[in-house]
Order: sequence, then structure tokens, then C-alpha cells
Amino acid sequence: MTRAEKTKIIESLSQQLNAASNFYLTDIADLTVERTSELRRLCFRKEVQLKVVKNTLLHKAMERSNKDLAGLYETLNGSTSIMFTETGNVPAKLIQEYRKKFKSEKPILKGAYVAESTYVGEDQLEALANIKTKNEVIGEILGLLQSPAKNVIGALQSGGQKLSGILKTLSEKEA
Repeated sequence: MTRAEKTKIIESLSQQLNAASNFYLTDIADLTVERTSELRRLCFRKEVQLKVVKNTLLHKAMERSNKDLAGLYETLNGSTSIMFTETGNVPAKLIQEYRKKFKSEKPILKGAYVAESTYVGEDQLEALANIKTKNEVIGEILGLLQSPAKNVIGALQSGGQKLSGILKTLSEKEA
């Protein structure tokens, strides 16, 4: 690979890192071609972009990015694949699903950058899988905000019906 090709790859990776709000670094080495194809199909269905990258090129791209990715440098050894995604917890759930389906230890989570936070190590997989998406958080907040309002409206409506019934009874007695 020529220096120009490497520079082009580094620039492309750097742009992707800057554009991505979430990405995972994994190890998928030793997977058979069939298993790797299955992983790629699963990634495609979940809208996760999977790329195999050279550690030195990725390291240089991380250095050039606008993000603080220094915490992930230590994970750049052995085989590295990067998963880009819009939703922070999707790759973690995808890895868990894949492992369960194929009874495999791979892919191994090396690290992740999710919502401006860095996660390093396989032990972070469960925490990453449990991160709520933006829409889930918004839904929970709306539910919490609507609950007191619904209670007040319900109380007012039931009180209004009682008051109406009392006034009707009083007006019938006067007649």
C-alpha cells in the first residue's frame, strides 16, 4: 500500500470518526468466512457499518479526529474491526445476539465510544447494551411529565361531575 493510499484511508477514517456519535472496536479474528458473512448480514439488518481496519491507520485517524479518543488507543492491538452506528446500544445487543446464536466468544468488545463517553474492555458489554436510546429517554420523560397532568385533569373532571350532580339535585328540590 502506497503512502498516498494510506493517507487517503486515514483521512476517510478520520472523517467517519468525526461524523459518528457512536462506534465500537471489536475483534472478529478467527471467525470463519461463513460466520463473518453472517455477522455482516446481521450488521446490515441492524444498520451497523462494519469495517476491518489496520490498527496503525486507525490510531492515526483517531489522533486526527476532533474527539478525545486517547482512552481507546490501548485497545488497538491484534485484529480490529470498527462498527459505526447511529444508536449507541445496537452493536452491544448485536454482539450478544450473535454470540448466543452461534455459541461463540467472538466478536470480542475491545472498546467503544458512545455519546461522548469511552468504554474499554469486554466487561463493558452489558452496560453498553443497557444504554437507553434518545427516543426511549424522551418517551420516559414525556410519560413522567404527563402523569401528574392526567391526575389533575381526572380529578377536575370527576369533581365537575359531582358538582354538576349536586347542583342538579338542589335545583330539583327548589322546584
